[in-house]
Amino acid sequence: MSLENQTAVVTGAGRGIGRAIALAFAGAGADVVCISRTEANSQSVADEVAALGRKSWAVAVDVSDTAAVEAAVAKILEDTGGINILVNNAGVTRDGLLMRMSEADWDTVLDTNLKGAFTLTKAFARPLRKADNARIINIASVVGITGNAGQVNYAASKAGLIGFTKSVAREFAKSGLTVNAIAPGFIATDMTDELSDKVKDAIKANIPMGELGAVDDIAGAALYLASPAARYVTGQVLTVDGGMVM
Repeated sequence: MSLENQTAVVTGAGRGIGRAIALAFAGAGADVVCISRTEANSQSVADEVAALGRKSWAVAVDVSDTAAVEAAVAKILEDTGGINILVNNAGVTRDGLLMRMSEADWDTVLDTNLKGAFTLTKAFARPLRKADNARIINIASVVGITGNAGQVNYAASKAGLIGFTKSVAREFAKSGLTVNAIAPGFIATDMTDELSDKVKDAIKANIPMGELGAVDDIAGAALYLASPAARYVTGQVLTVDGGMVM
């Protein structure tokens, strides 16, 4: 599971799942580029990576902004000399029933969750295809598999990300670049902390293991997919959900 001599880019690294992945990768020996929408969040996690003895870079960019992403990627490649791992984790929600959902809320979610992954993947594709042990890991969601009332935009973006993962995996397989997705279930984060106990209990009732997952559960799955142990795994969706989707 060692990531020695690897450089990883993690989007949405400022908190939650992205932060856990960045720190897990650093703990396994990788240098990490921490991308978040704000300078404060990206720098905070970059400092934590550095405290683990690894090189780190803080990059503040909105992944839905194509021009900004392309400029950031050029700077990242110049600063790092090349990367081996890309984790497309950045995501937002704008929940609401279809009949009440605005076009702006639809566009915001699709542009961040799906177009952002497309833009980052396309921008890094050439150097990744030339890199050793290259990996792309996309963070999807179980709702991209099952759907979820009140989340048509989010579910569509994550279902799209799964199809994107499988298609890119086929395109890049011969170069040795693997492309996989992780579909988290309900994970305890600052967003779920805002839910009432009644809502949390209802969620747990639908999880066979009877509890919410932890961000480290997703980080562990990402570490496996990024590691040499997953050399022959590509185009797969790894659900980490306590048994919600079987």
